[in-house]
Amino acid sequence: MLVVAGLLTAAPFAVAESNAASDTALLKHGEYVFRAADCYGCHTDSKNHGRPLAGGRALESPFGTFYTPNITPDPQYGIGRWSERDFIRALREGLSPSGQQLYPAFPYPAYTHLTDADLHALWTYLRAQPPVAQANRPHQLRWFVRARSFIGAWKSLYFKPGVYRDDTSKSAAWNRGAYLVTGAAHCGDCHTPRDSLGGPKSGMALAGTSDGPENSVIPNITPDKKTGIGRWSKGDLVTYLKTGMTPDGDLAGDLMAEVIDNSLQHLSNDDLTAIAEYLRSLPPVDHNVRKPAKKPAPKKTDGE
Repeated sequence: MLVVAGLLTAAPFAVAESNAASDTALLKHGEYVFRAADCYGCHTDSKNHGRPLAGGRALESPFGTFYTPNITPDPQYGIGRWSERDFIRALREGLSPSGQQLYPAFPYPAYTHLTDADLHALWTYLRAQPPVAQANRPHQLRWFVRARSFIGAWKSLYFKPGVYRDDTSKSAAWNRGAYLVTGAAHCGDCHTPRDSLGGPKSGMALAGTSDGPENSVIPNITPDKKTGIGRWSKGDLVTYLKTGMTPDGDLAGDLMAEVIDNSLQHLSNDDLTAIAEYLRSLPPVDHNVRKPAKKPAPKKTDGE
């Protein structure tokens, strides 16, 4: 009877320990997705010492300045009143809980590829963060993009929702790299040049741009040997993604250094190797990205 009683007494504790371990594993999974997606970098105004995930970071673009929103679980200013279904719809469909169209400065064209398991884990992790009662700052946009009604038309041209599906002709590592590059890490949002409507230029995926986020110059990361990373080995790429060090000893620029610091350095070596394998397999694009030439200062005239 003592043995039986002992078993009966221990069972609830065993269940509790199992649940606690499961919760811890889910939070760790969520933090990993959070890092891969670089949520911290965009939703924290680090330049002005902002609170984590409380938004307010300025993202300059050809269409004006976007200010990232508060994604803490604050019920008034953050996502505290969102349901998990609201959250998934925002990332999968680019719609707010009220059905309002979201600007694609929020990279839902990439996040739509995330799996149910990754989205659930990310939601769980964000809900566990401290709420911050900080109001969102309104965007400062050019007149022709202030009305969100145009976003539906933009989506019809450039947005294809859907979870990533493995290419069965490729290796597991290649598919993992494709999932990260095109989904969670949303590399194309910075590295693919945009047309006049803000959509990715056809045939130029990851070919770099001189008009990137925050007026930055973003390099070509296709395997072109002259203008891209075609001369880099897989090991070179892994080292760069982990440390920011290029094969010739140079260091990543400010924006990429921030991505490495907040996101890529936290990924496993297997995932960094998968990213490298995928990037090296892509069609090379000959696209030499250069800094825009500075306009000459106006000449002074007599009497000035």
